Amino acid sequence: MYARPGTEPADTGAPDGSDGSDGSEGSGLEPVRRRGRMPAVLAGAAVLGLISGLCAGYLIQAGREPTRLPPLSQPRLEQASGGASASLPAARDREARTDGDLRRLLLKKPDGARAAGSFAEDGWMSLDQLAETYNNPAGGYGWLLETEFRRAAAVTWTEGGTRLVEVRLLQFRQEEVLGARDEAKDSYDWAGRDSDAESWAIPGTGDGKAYTYRTPRNRDGVNVYEARAHAWRGDVSVQIWMTDTKPIPKKTIVDLAKRQLERLT
Repeated sequence: MYARPGTEPADTGAPDGSDGSDGSEGSGLEPVRRRGRMPAVLAGAAVLGLISGLCAGYLIQAGREPTRLPPLSQPRLEQASGGASASLPAARDREARTDGDLRRLLLKKPDGARAAGSFAEDGWMSLDQLAETYNNPAGGYGWLLETEFRRAAAVTWTEGGTRLVEVRLLQFRQEEVLGARDEAKDSYDWAGRDSDAESWAIPGTGDGKAYTYRTPRNRDGVNVYEARAHAWRGDVSVQIWMTDTKPIPKKTIVDLAKRQLERLT
């Protein structure tokens, strides 16, 4: 009889200790051998040796003196001498100042100048009011939302009888985009499109620019010359608009823009 692979062969009961084969040839199968007793004896001896070794090691370790653990506390660190550094004064903290009343950072009206009407109410311009100053108010509204517009302050005055000046400060949240920078760069593009535009760098502003225009424009039936300036600092974009019945010198618009940017520094 032949056992299936992986199983024990059945006991043939042959008295001579043979495997019970009838000696027939040609079956193609090899008889599966019984496992002898020697491997089992060796395995048992190995287990007993392992247990004896563990017990002996435990007895030796139990007879030794306990080893002291290192202390848990760390060496004391010496504190540096001197008090904490003083906080930055509000006058020098640009973020603290721009988070306050933005209108306080606007240029003051020159002596002798008169307040002029504008879109601003009590110095503030809402998103709707600011959008109305664009050639396409709907497009301006969407652009301001895209650049994360936060708020705007403005002041307007007349001086010398014919010159009208408006200064705007536009503040942006700048959580996902640099709105102040993007708004200023967009203004550079629009201001320089006219063929008669001359541009001038505003000192101390990096990329700030002032513009004057050689050809007068008709505004409400009156021919006026224009000048404008655009720059940005931190989260605030600066816009300055000037009109007059006579040409506006470069120095006038550049100096005005420079003084306004200094108030944001």
